[in-house]
Amino acid sequence: MKPRVMSLVLFTCMVGLVVAPKNVSYLNSILSLIAVALGAGAAGTLNMWYESDLDALMTRTCLRPIPTGQVTKNQALLFGLLLSVGSISLLYFSSNLMSASLLFLTIFFYFFIYTVWLKRRTPQNIVIGGAAGALPPVIGWTISTGSLTIEPLILFLIIFLWTPSHFWALSIYKSNDYKKAKIPMLPIIYGIDKTKKNIFFYSLLMLPTISAPYLINFLSEIYFYPTLLLTIYYIYLCGALLKLKKNKEINSLAKKIFLYSIFYLFMIFLLILSDHFLIRFYG
Repeated sequence: MKPRVMSLVLFTCMVGLVVAPKNVSYLNSILSLIAVALGAGAAGTLNMWYESDLDALMTRTCLRPIPTGQVTKNQALLFGLLLSVGSISLLYFSSNLMSASLLFLTIFFYFFIYTVWLKRRTPQNIVIGGAAGALPPVIGWTISTGSLTIEPLILFLIIFLWTPSHFWALSIYKSNDYKKAKIPMLPIIYGIDKTKKNIFFYSLLMLPTISAPYLINFLSEIYFYPTLLLTIYYIYLCGALLKLKKNKEINSLAKKIFLYSIFYLFMIFLLILSDHFLIRFYG
């Protein structure tokens, strides 16, 4: 399993659950969040089973359990399948059919669409595959409401449009790894300059996206102004990357953008949560 990915999935799902307009019992909420965490673990396990040959070639992934021999491929496959069935079943019984269906879609999309089909075939792999990582807050919302409205779709868009710049920054300073593994990431196929332009473009898309919850009166100024400042700084970093020419400087700033992007997404959802509680209890 991938603990860091699971923690982010669990947090964004929890935010979606908490800010939804209906209340769910504490027991069902906890069981549902456990199910989503297990589902994220299932997707990650199946991904590592299928990509163990690539993981062994890359410095970022060579210490994972299969390449190091801690777990066999058959054990990982069995564990991933059991986790998939168990997580979807648990979510169905603790919440509703829509949430369980969305969790199934998340696992299916991440494994079959992203891992098996797209990742080794197209430099747009992460753009399309990012849909799987953007679904957890939507699942959280449906756990509470059993329905879809515009608010969870905006939460989906925030993660979906954040994903490309995040991973392309990683693929710049880890380009040798991706080249060795023959994964067609954007810098490998189209070069660093085009990748930098795409990173900047997607950072600009974050501005209207993070503004949407405020513009539709879903969230207040408590969320909007700090998030706006965080986004402006993100755009500034991505814009600065455009101007750099030396590889060492590019790699250094790309790594900074990658690390900041994690903090940035976490802060967006923390501010969504804070806005909800402050307006609810003091508004």
